[in-house]
Amino acid sequence: MKYVTLILFFALLGCKSAQPKQNVEYAITKNALQLLEDKRFHSVSIAVVKDGQSTIKHFGELTIGKGNKPNDSTLYELASVTKTFTGYIAAKAVLDQKIHLEDDISIYLDEPYPNLAFKGEPIKIKHLITHTSGFPNFPIKSENKKAFFEGLKLINIETKPGEVYSYSNTAPELTAYILEKVYQKSFEELVIEFVLKPNTMNQTKFTLNENDRTRLVKGYNDKNELMPNFNRTLWGGISGLHSTTTDLVKYMKLQLDLSNPVVKESHQKLYKEGSDFWEGYHWYIIENENQLIYRHHGGIYGMQNWFVIYPKQNIGISILTNTSFNETGEILEKVVNQLFDDIKAH
Repeated sequence: MKYVTLILFFALLGCKSAQPKQNVEYAITKNALQLLEDKRFHSVSIAVVKDGQSTIKHFGELTIGKGNKPNDSTLYELASVTKTFTGYIAAKAVLDQKIHLEDDISIYLDEPYPNLAFKGEPIKIKHLITHTSGFPNFPIKSENKKAFFEGLKLINIETKPGEVYSYSNTAPELTAYILEKVYQKSFEELVIEFVLKPNTMNQTKFTLNENDRTRLVKGYNDKNELMPNFNRTLWGGISGLHSTTTDLVKYMKLQLDLSNPVVKESHQKLYKEGSDFWEGYHWYIIENENQLIYRHHGGIYGMQNWFVIYPKQNIGISILTNTSFNETGEILEKVVNQLFDDIKAH
């Protein structure tokens, strides 16, 4: 009888430890199926980390009418979530004293750009990584790196650096170039050395081989038209990384590791925008009495994603879909918020 009691005790203990994962699975499934009721969405992959335990689930079909559900090997384009990797390496460079947030960017450029200032006020490193440089959203020229620098000469800075937030895909590319220069390694090598290798993120990469391309998602717009994949012509500071849900779990765990000095630095609040909103090293930070959130959205021609970290609750959420249209980001943001509430409730 004593042994039966012991067996029952351990069985119950097992059920109890499995319960949080079951709750997370239920929350993911509920929210994913609700999302797919909108027929503009065809597939969704959701990865959650809670208290170090990961849950990944996939739904829908990657190719309309084929029923081919995504899986743990499916490669998604991260789009602008790539910028958080740029931010991480910039934070490491600050800690390594390779760069300083207050540095005038002109010291890293090979020729003078007198236009990259406003009434004598220089653009600094911190302005590049907080979207407050006054740079245009898209590079004026982006067909190759040489053209990028030609385009820099055509920029007209109309606001004092550090004063006005204006989202820029030009600035992070210049940041990636500066990081290459101070480390004397390609930006791709820096991402591999500082982020991917230490966290065994073997499925996250800029450059894809033939096998990788067979696993790469081909996404749609809201008219169900197949869209092209992004073609990287510059350094990769803004976009160009591909990853799987299993690797994004590892990236969440990295971002939740507050003992990591680079993570801690990259989560610094560098520019305040609104009462409870800041820019970090390419993180959008929301902090008020109720919450602390680090997040970034990524949108490209045929896919979108949200990557969100909740350090106080020790939760990370990544949601990826093979659809991209104007409202996709807003819709996914609502799903992430609801999913977080459902997970937190248990």
